[in-house]
Amino acid sequence: MPSILLVEDNEMNRDMLSRRLIRRGFEVHLAVDGQQGLDLSRSLRPDLMLLDMSLPVKDGWQVAREMKADEVLRSIPIIALTAHAMADDRQRAMAAGCDDYDTKPVDLPRLLSKISALLGEAPQ
Repeated sequence: MPSILLVEDNEMNRDMLSRRLIRRGFEVHLAVDGQQGLDLSRSLRPDLMLLDMSLPVKDGWQVAREMKADEVLRSIPIIALTAHAMADDRQRAMAAGCDDYDTKPVDLPRLLSKISALLGEAPQ
């Protein structure tokens, strides 16, 4: 069962998305700010991270940069989740080290397809 670290400060978004992922067979771990996301990624080594970009303590841009600069963490795929849907936001997320980008509100089938592609699995 693939593990996903969901780093999301909005409780409603965190609850809704984590329940939907668990129902699809993922093991889901939760972090509520960027620093906690980094700490948990070090201790848990999840298969994938879903990273809100607007976080307290450390924002998602900083988290992605730190993970990709860390020899141990750089192999964890990161999907940026953001309500920012401007054309340059995707480029900015990819430049920070994210492996993919998705907008909120989350379209679950689209997100599952991106998760599957990064984990090298058949779509859910």
